Amino acid sequence: MQPLWSCAAKEISTMPRQTLLALTFSAGLAALSAASPALAAQTVDKGTLPSGNVQIIGRFPNAQPSGIAVLPDGRLVLGFPRSAHEHSGPRLALYANGKLTPFPDAAAQEQFVSPLGMTVDAKGQLWVLDEGMVAGTGTVAGAQKLFRIDPASGKIAQVIPLGAPALLPDSHVNDVRIDLTHGAAGTAFITDTSTDVHPALVVVDLATGHQRRILADTVSVMPVQGFVAVMDGVAGRYDPNHAVVPQGGVNGIAISPDQQTLYWQPQTSRRLYSAPTAVLSDPKASEATLERAVKDEGETGMGDGMATGPDGSLYITDDERHAILRRKPDGEMSVVAHDPRMTEPDGLTYANGALYGTIGQWARLPVFHGGKDLEVMPYIVVKIAPLN
Repeated sequence: MQPLWSCAAKEISTMPRQTLLALTFSAGLAALSAASPALAAQTVDKGTLPSGNVQIIGRFPNAQPSGIAVLPDGRLVLGFPRSAHEHSGPRLALYANGKLTPFPDAAAQEQFVSPLGMTVDAKGQLWVLDEGMVAGTGTVAGAQKLFRIDPASGKIAQVIPLGAPALLPDSHVNDVRIDLTHGAAGTAFITDTSTDVHPALVVVDLATGHQRRILADTVSVMPVQGFVAVMDGVAGRYDPNHAVVPQGGVNGIAISPDQQTLYWQPQTSRRLYSAPTAVLSDPKASEATLERAVKDEGETGMGDGMATGPDGSLYITDDERHAILRRKPDGEMSVVAHDPRMTEPDGLTYANGALYGTIGQWARLPVFHGGKDLEVMPYIVVKIAPLN
């Protein structure tokens, strides 16, 4: 009679090598898990867990904030566009202590149709970009405008209507940055994401209101063909005729602290681009000159909102990873925050060592789910600090 171990050895010797390896691996894994349950738990991707520096500072059950800015005196301004959902609340408002106050005042609200992008310039003036779109209606004729609001006086100081030929019938003006170093009164740079497939940058002379459409349909502003995005657990390939997840052309935009470099990124892309503001703002620059000035800054994430820190670092939303990325001036990339509650971070602004952001939930809109609204109320605004 053979010893039991000998019989077992004989059986093992006749097993296919692949089966033996699989059994050995399974036994080892089971032993490891039994010995250390905590070790098994540590295999969870840390990027899916809260980073611990994201604080919800605002909850909004009735309207979705998108644009966000911090005024020089620290007041927080939010824009509540009407392009995805109509609402009866303020369209532009200060937010503090859980309350919204129409800004600059209640009477001014009727001048806004759907304020979206916004920024504070180097002199502390607030610029608000009105996309002019209303849910169920589309773009309202004559409603696409750029507003300058003086925080000190609390008054609308300037209104620049936006229109043809700089804008097309399918234009969707999205976000804006201001350069006060070029032009008699400065220059505005606007991203036209386009509701179709004709994105561009729009350059506005703030002294005259003259507008130019530049880099239209070029690589740096266009959605990437074949691009696949994974948002809120749904994978979708770019399709201009049938969007499965949010998609589009040039969207996020930022300007360097010295106002000499403009950065931008298409929504359906993971590449960042830049160009000198001196060239972009030059009304005499040919399209060929403009295109030669564009620099491919390399890969980031699938971004939407962008903000600039005082050291020149760019902060870019990463819609696929519920995160905020930082790109240092030397190109080094890092993750400064990640949190599953940041379902598509949208508007982003930097102030006093912190980031403030609106959270979009855009991939949950009915248009991507056969008419079913998957958004979860309330909408939120977050503060992210520290950033190291």
